Amino acid sequence: MFLLLAMLTIVTACGNAGNGSSGAQSGAGENTEGESLRDIKVVLDWTPNTNHTGLYAAVDQGFYKEEGLHVEIIQPGQAGADTMVASGEVPFGVSYQEGVTQARTQGVPIVSIAAVIQHNTSGFAAPADRNIKSPKDFEGKTYGGWGSPIDSAVLDTIMGLEGGDVDKVKNVNMGDADFFTAIKRDIDFAWIFYGWTGIEAELRGEAIDMFYVKDYSEKLDYYTPVLISNEKTINEDPELVKAFMRATTKGYEYAIEHPEEAAGILSAAVPDLDKDLVLASQKWLSPKYQDDASRWGEQKAEVWQNYSDWMVEHGLLDQPLEVEKAYTNEFLPTE
Repeated sequence: MFLLLAMLTIVTACGNAGNGSSGAQSGAGENTEGESLRDIKVVLDWTPNTNHTGLYAAVDQGFYKEEGLHVEIIQPGQAGADTMVASGEVPFGVSYQEGVTQARTQGVPIVSIAAVIQHNTSGFAAPADRNIKSPKDFEGKTYGGWGSPIDSAVLDTIMGLEGGDVDKVKNVNMGDADFFTAIKRDIDFAWIFYGWTGIEAELRGEAIDMFYVKDYSEKLDYYTPVLISNEKTINEDPELVKAFMRATTKGYEYAIEHPEEAAGILSAAVPDLDKDLVLASQKWLSPKYQDDASRWGEQKAEVWQNYSDWMVEHGLLDQPLEVEKAYTNEFLPTE
Protein backbone atom coordinates (compact mmCIF):
# COMPACT_ATOMS: atom_id res chain seq x y z
CA MET A 1 0.00 0.00 0.00
CA PHE A 2 2.91 2.35 0.71
CA LEU A 3 4.06 2.00 -2.88
CA LEU A 4 0.58 2.76 -4.19
CA LEU A 5 0.45 5.96 -2.15
CA ALA A 6 3.92 6.91 -3.32
CA MET A 7 3.01 6.33 -6.95
CA LEU A 8 -0.18 8.30 -6.65
CA THR A 9 1.91 11.12 -5.21
CA ILE A 10 4.27 11.10 -8.16
CA VAL A 11 1.61 11.04 -10.86
CA THR A 12 -0.43 13.69 -9.07
CA ALA A 13 2.60 15.86 -8.50
CA CYS A 14 3.72 15.35 -12.08
CA GLY A 15 0.24 16.47 -13.11
CA ASN A 16 0.76 19.55 -10.95
CA ALA A 17 4.12 20.36 -12.44
CA GLY A 18 3.16 19.47 -15.96
CA ASN A 19 -0.54 19.98 -16.33
CA GLY A 20 -1.75 21.87 -13.32
CA SER A 21 -3.43 25.16 -12.58
CA SER A 22 -4.92 26.69 -9.50
CA GLY A 23 -8.55 26.84 -8.59
CA ALA A 24 -11.44 24.39 -8.68
CA GLN A 25 -14.25 24.53 -11.18
CA SER A 26 -17.59 22.77 -11.46
CA GLY A 27 -18.52 22.32 -15.09
CA ALA A 28 -22.07 21.14 -14.59
CA GLY A 29 -24.69 21.99 -17.15
CA GLU A 30 -28.05 23.36 -16.09
CA ASN A 31 -31.26 21.36 -15.90
CA THR A 32 -33.84 22.65 -18.29
CA GLU A 33 -37.33 23.02 -16.90
CA GLY A 34 -39.45 19.98 -17.64
CA GLU A 35 -36.49 17.69 -18.25
CA SER A 36 -35.42 14.90 -15.97
CA LEU A 37 -31.67 14.46 -16.08
CA ARG A 38 -29.63 12.05 -14.02
CA ASP A 39 -27.07 13.85 -11.84
CA ILE A 40 -23.57 12.33 -11.88
CA LYS A 41 -20.10 13.56 -11.04
CA VAL A 42 -16.74 12.99 -12.70
CA VAL A 43 -13.62 13.70 -10.64
CA LEU A 44 -10.43 15.06 -12.20
CA ASP A 45 -6.97 13.81 -11.39
CA TRP A 46 -5.75 17.31 -10.61
CA THR A 47 -6.69 20.88 -11.44
CA PRO A 48 -8.35 21.49 -14.85
CA ASN A 49 -6.14 21.54 -17.95
CA THR A 50 -6.26 20.52 -21.59
CA ASN A 51 -6.20 16.81 -20.74
CA HIS A 52 -9.77 17.41 -19.59
CA THR A 53 -11.08 19.58 -22.43
CA GLY A 54 -13.30 16.85 -23.87
CA LEU A 55 -15.23 16.64 -20.61
CA TYR A 56 -15.87 20.38 -20.56
CA ALA A 57 -16.78 20.34 -24.25
CA ALA A 58 -19.31 17.54 -23.64
CA VAL A 59 -20.94 19.69 -20.96
CA ASP A 60 -20.86 22.89 -23.00
CA GLN A 61 -22.11 21.33 -26.23
CA GLY A 62 -24.96 19.49 -24.51
CA PHE A 63 -23.66 16.01 -25.31
CA TYR A 64 -24.27 14.76 -21.76
CA LYS A 65 -27.71 16.31 -21.74
CA GLU A 66 -28.52 14.43 -24.95
CA GLU A 67 -27.78 11.23 -23.03
CA GLY A 68 -30.02 12.24 -20.14
CA LEU A 69 -27.11 13.20 -17.87
CA HIS A 70 -26.39 16.28 -15.79
CA VAL A 71 -22.63 16.06 -15.25
CA GLU A 72 -20.66 17.98 -12.66
CA ILE A 73 -16.88 18.05 -13.04
CA ILE A 74 -15.20 18.15 -9.65
CA GLN A 75 -11.67 18.14 -8.26
CA PRO A 76 -10.33 15.33 -6.09
CA GLY A 77 -10.40 15.44 -2.34
CA GLN A 78 -7.40 14.54 -0.22
CA ALA A 79 -7.94 10.86 -0.89
CA GLY A 80 -7.55 11.34 -4.64
CA ALA A 81 -9.61 10.44 -7.69
CA ASP A 82 -8.78 6.71 -7.66
CA THR A 83 -10.06 6.29 -4.12
CA MET A 84 -13.20 8.32 -4.80
CA VAL A 85 -14.07 6.18 -7.82
CA ALA A 86 -13.10 2.88 -6.19
CA SER A 87 -15.31 3.59 -3.19
CA GLY A 88 -18.29 4.50 -5.38
CA GLU A 89 -18.36 8.09 -4.13
CA VAL A 90 -18.32 9.10 -7.81
CA PRO A 91 -18.85 6.78 -10.80
CA PHE A 92 -16.18 8.24 -13.11
CA GLY A 93 -12.79 9.87 -12.82
CA VAL A 94 -9.49 10.72 -14.47
CA SER A 95 -6.50 8.59 -13.54
CA TYR A 96 -3.28 7.15 -15.02
CA GLN A 97 -2.27 3.71 -16.21
CA GLU A 98 0.43 3.73 -13.51
CA GLY A 99 -2.12 4.18 -10.74
CA VAL A 100 -4.67 1.76 -12.18
CA THR A 101 -2.01 -0.93 -12.58
CA GLN A 102 -0.81 -0.59 -9.00
CA ALA A 103 -4.38 -0.39 -7.66
CA ARG A 104 -5.54 -3.52 -9.51
CA THR A 105 -2.70 -5.62 -8.12
CA GLN A 106 -3.73 -4.54 -4.63
CA GLY A 107 -7.39 -5.48 -5.13
CA VAL A 108 -8.73 -1.98 -5.77
CA PRO A 109 -11.67 -2.40 -8.21
CA ILE A 110 -11.09 0.47 -10.65
CA VAL A 111 -11.13 -0.08 -14.42
CA SER A 112 -9.82 2.10 -17.24
CA ILE A 113 -12.61 2.76 -19.75
CA ALA A 114 -10.77 5.06 -22.19
CA ALA A 115 -7.32 6.40 -22.99
CA VAL A 116 -7.53 10.19 -23.05
CA ILE A 117 -4.25 10.50 -24.98
CA GLN A 118 -3.02 7.67 -27.19
CA HIS A 119 0.72 8.01 -26.49
CA ASN A 120 2.71 9.14 -23.46
CA THR A 121 3.49 12.86 -23.77
CA SER A 122 5.58 13.03 -20.60
CA GLY A 123 9.34 13.11 -20.25
CA PHE A 124 12.31 14.77 -18.61
CA ALA A 125 12.92 18.43 -19.38
CA ALA A 126 15.98 20.58 -18.74
CA PRO A 127 16.77 24.20 -19.55
CA ALA A 128 18.92 24.29 -22.68
CA ASP A 129 21.73 26.03 -20.82
CA ARG A 130 22.30 22.94 -18.63
CA ASN A 131 23.84 21.23 -21.67
CA ILE A 132 21.88 17.99 -21.17
CA LYS A 133 21.71 16.44 -24.62
CA SER A 134 21.00 12.80 -23.72
CA PRO A 135 19.88 10.87 -20.64
CA LYS A 136 23.53 9.98 -19.99
CA ASP A 137 24.08 13.68 -19.31
CA PHE A 138 21.79 13.41 -16.27
CA GLU A 139 24.91 12.15 -14.49
CA GLY A 140 26.20 14.79 -12.09
CA LYS A 141 22.96 16.78 -12.39
CA THR A 142 20.17 17.40 -9.90
CA TYR A 143 16.75 15.88 -10.57
CA GLY A 144 13.65 17.45 -9.08
CA GLY A 145 11.10 14.80 -8.21
CA TRP A 146 8.80 13.66 -5.43
CA GLY A 147 10.68 10.77 -3.88
CA SER A 148 8.76 7.97 -5.58
CA PRO A 149 10.39 4.66 -6.54
CA ILE A 150 9.01 5.13 -10.04
CA ASP A 151 11.29 8.15 -10.57
CA SER A 152 14.44 6.13 -10.07
CA ALA A 153 13.09 3.19 -12.08
CA VAL A 154 12.31 5.32 -15.14
CA LEU A 155 15.60 7.19 -14.87
CA ASP A 156 17.46 3.90 -14.51
CA THR A 157 15.74 2.53 -17.62
CA ILE A 158 16.41 5.40 -19.99
CA MET A 159 19.86 6.23 -18.62
CA GLY A 160 20.92 2.60 -18.78
CA LEU A 161 20.01 2.44 -22.46
CA GLU A 162 22.39 5.36 -23.04
CA GLY A 163 25.18 3.97 -20.87
CA GLY A 164 24.41 6.24 -17.93
CA ASP A 165 24.43 5.53 -14.19
CA VAL A 166 21.37 6.61 -12.22
CA ASP A 167 23.37 6.51 -8.99
CA LYS A 168 25.27 9.55 -10.22
CA VAL A 169 22.09 11.67 -10.23
CA LYS A 170 21.29 13.83 -7.20
CA ASN A 171 17.62 13.75 -6.23
CA VAL A 172 15.83 16.72 -4.67
CA ASN A 173 12.20 16.79 -3.57
CA MET A 174 10.50 19.63 -5.44
CA GLY A 175 7.66 19.91 -2.95
CA ASP A 176 5.03 22.36 -4.20
CA ALA A 177 7.41 24.25 -6.51
CA ASP A 178 6.55 24.30 -10.21
CA PHE A 179 9.09 23.51 -12.91
CA PHE A 180 10.01 27.12 -13.65
CA THR A 181 10.57 27.98 -10.00
CA ALA A 182 12.54 24.82 -9.30
CA ILE A 183 14.96 25.15 -12.21
CA LYS A 184 15.88 28.63 -11.04
CA ARG A 185 16.34 27.40 -7.49
CA ASP A 186 18.06 24.05 -7.12
CA ILE A 187 17.37 21.53 -9.91
CA ASP A 188 18.64 20.84 -13.42
CA PHE A 189 15.80 18.75 -14.81
CA ALA A 190 12.35 17.41 -13.94
CA TRP A 191 9.57 15.18 -15.25
CA ILE A 192 6.89 17.15 -17.11
CA PHE A 193 4.00 16.79 -19.52
CA TYR A 194 5.10 18.66 -22.62
CA GLY A 195 1.54 19.53 -23.57
CA TRP A 196 1.34 21.92 -20.64
CA THR A 197 4.72 22.81 -19.14
CA GLY A 198 6.63 22.41 -22.41
CA ILE A 199 4.15 24.66 -24.19
CA GLU A 200 4.39 27.15 -21.34
CA ALA A 201 8.18 27.16 -21.78
CA GLU A 202 7.68 27.98 -25.46
CA LEU A 203 5.39 30.89 -24.58
CA ARG A 204 7.90 32.16 -22.02
CA GLY A 205 10.70 31.95 -24.57
CA GLU A 206 12.63 29.56 -22.31
CA ALA A 207 14.41 26.92 -24.39
CA ILE A 208 14.33 23.40 -22.97
CA ASP A 209 15.68 20.02 -24.00
CA MET A 210 12.98 17.36 -23.80
CA PHE A 211 13.46 13.62 -23.44
CA TYR A 212 10.15 11.77 -23.93
CA VAL A 213 10.25 8.51 -21.97
CA LYS A 214 8.38 6.65 -24.74
CA ASP A 215 11.26 7.34 -27.14
CA TYR A 216 13.58 5.17 -25.07
CA SER A 217 11.38 2.16 -24.33
CA GLU A 218 8.07 1.01 -25.76
CA LYS A 219 7.24 -0.24 -22.26
CA LEU A 220 7.10 3.39 -21.14
CA ASP A 221 4.62 4.38 -23.85
CA TYR A 222 1.69 3.88 -21.49
CA TYR A 223 -1.67 5.64 -21.28
CA THR A 224 -1.62 8.80 -19.21
CA PRO A 225 -4.22 9.95 -18.43
CA VAL A 226 -7.15 7.54 -18.65
CA LEU A 227 -10.82 7.68 -17.71
CA ILE A 228 -11.85 5.22 -15.01
CA SER A 229 -14.94 3.72 -13.46
CA ASN A 230 -15.39 0.98 -10.85
CA GLU A 231 -16.49 -2.62 -11.19
CA LYS A 232 -19.75 -2.05 -9.33
CA THR A 233 -20.89 0.68 -11.73
CA ILE A 234 -19.77 -1.32 -14.75
CA ASN A 235 -21.55 -4.49 -13.63
CA GLU A 236 -24.72 -2.97 -12.18
CA ASP A 237 -25.26 0.07 -14.42
CA PRO A 238 -23.62 -0.57 -17.81
CA GLU A 239 -26.14 1.69 -19.57
CA LEU A 240 -24.88 4.63 -17.51
CA VAL A 241 -21.31 3.87 -18.55
CA LYS A 242 -22.35 3.62 -22.19
CA ALA A 243 -24.24 6.91 -22.06
CA PHE A 244 -21.35 8.67 -20.30
CA MET A 245 -18.86 7.36 -22.83
CA ARG A 246 -20.99 8.24 -25.86
CA ALA A 247 -21.16 11.84 -24.70
CA THR A 248 -17.54 12.00 -23.56
CA THR A 249 -16.35 10.61 -26.88
CA LYS A 250 -18.25 13.36 -28.66
CA GLY A 251 -16.60 15.88 -26.36
CA TYR A 252 -13.09 14.72 -27.23
CA GLU A 253 -13.95 14.42 -30.91
CA TYR A 254 -15.14 18.02 -30.75
CA ALA A 255 -11.82 19.04 -29.15
CA ILE A 256 -9.93 17.15 -31.88
CA GLU A 257 -11.86 18.83 -34.68
CA HIS A 258 -12.21 22.29 -33.12
CA PRO A 259 -9.15 23.01 -30.95
CA GLU A 260 -9.61 26.78 -30.84
CA GLU A 261 -13.28 26.59 -29.90
CA ALA A 262 -12.54 23.85 -27.38
CA ALA A 263 -9.83 25.99 -25.80
CA GLY A 264 -12.37 28.78 -25.47
CA ILE A 265 -14.78 26.41 -23.71
CA LEU A 266 -12.13 25.37 -21.17
CA SER A 267 -11.04 28.96 -20.57
CA ALA A 268 -14.62 30.07 -20.04
CA ALA A 269 -15.26 27.22 -17.60
CA VAL A 270 -12.00 27.81 -15.72
CA PRO A 271 -11.27 31.56 -16.00
CA ASP A 272 -8.21 31.35 -13.74
CA LEU A 273 -6.29 29.55 -16.47
CA ASP A 274 -3.97 31.51 -18.78
CA LYS A 275 -5.95 31.78 -22.01
CA ASP A 276 -2.87 31.94 -24.23
CA LEU A 277 -1.47 28.80 -22.60
CA VAL A 278 -4.78 26.96 -22.92
CA LEU A 279 -5.04 27.83 -26.62
CA ALA A 280 -1.45 26.88 -27.46
CA SER A 281 -1.67 23.70 -25.40
CA GLN A 282 -4.95 22.72 -27.02
CA LYS A 283 -3.60 23.19 -30.53
CA TRP A 284 -0.64 20.96 -29.66
CA LEU A 285 -2.64 18.31 -27.83
CA SER A 286 -5.83 17.96 -29.90
CA PRO A 287 -4.28 15.80 -32.65
CA LYS A 288 -2.63 13.63 -30.02
CA TYR A 289 -5.86 12.56 -28.30
CA GLN A 290 -6.58 9.93 -30.95
CA ASP A 291 -3.32 10.01 -32.89
CA ASP A 292 -2.86 6.68 -34.73
CA ALA A 293 -5.69 4.80 -33.01
CA SER A 294 -8.76 3.70 -34.96
CA ARG A 295 -10.98 5.74 -32.62
CA TRP A 296 -10.58 8.05 -29.64
CA GLY A 297 -10.18 6.22 -26.34
CA GLU A 298 -9.00 2.88 -27.78
CA GLN A 299 -6.72 0.86 -25.51
CA LYS A 300 -4.46 -2.05 -26.45
CA ALA A 301 -3.67 -5.09 -24.33
CA GLU A 302 0.01 -4.94 -25.25
CA VAL A 303 0.35 -1.42 -23.84
CA TRP A 304 -1.04 -2.59 -20.50
CA GLN A 305 1.05 -5.76 -20.59
CA ASN A 306 4.28 -3.98 -21.53
CA TYR A 307 4.02 -1.44 -18.76
CA SER A 308 3.02 -3.94 -16.09
CA ASP A 309 5.92 -6.18 -17.15
CA TRP A 310 8.25 -3.21 -16.76
CA MET A 311 6.86 -2.51 -13.29
CA VAL A 312 7.42 -6.12 -12.27
CA GLU A 313 10.97 -6.01 -13.61
CA HIS A 314 11.70 -2.98 -11.42
CA GLY A 315 10.06 -4.30 -8.28
CA LEU A 316 7.17 -1.84 -8.46
CA LEU A 317 4.45 -4.50 -8.35
CA ASP A 318 3.94 -7.23 -5.79
CA GLN A 319 2.33 -9.48 -8.39
CA PRO A 320 1.64 -9.48 -12.15
CA LEU A 321 -1.34 -7.53 -13.46
CA GLU A 322 -4.44 -9.31 -14.76
CA VAL A 323 -4.44 -7.16 -17.88
CA GLU A 324 -7.90 -8.15 -19.13
CA LYS A 325 -9.48 -6.85 -15.91
CA ALA A 326 -7.60 -3.54 -15.81
CA TYR A 327 -9.15 -1.95 -18.88
CA THR A 328 -12.03 -2.29 -21.32
CA ASN A 329 -12.99 -0.91 -24.73
CA GLU A 330 -16.53 -2.22 -24.28
CA PHE A 331 -18.09 1.16 -23.67
CA LEU A 332 -16.50 3.09 -26.51
CA PRO A 333 -19.00 3.92 -29.29
CA THR A 334 -18.60 1.73 -32.35
CA GLU A 335 -19.75 4.38 -34.80
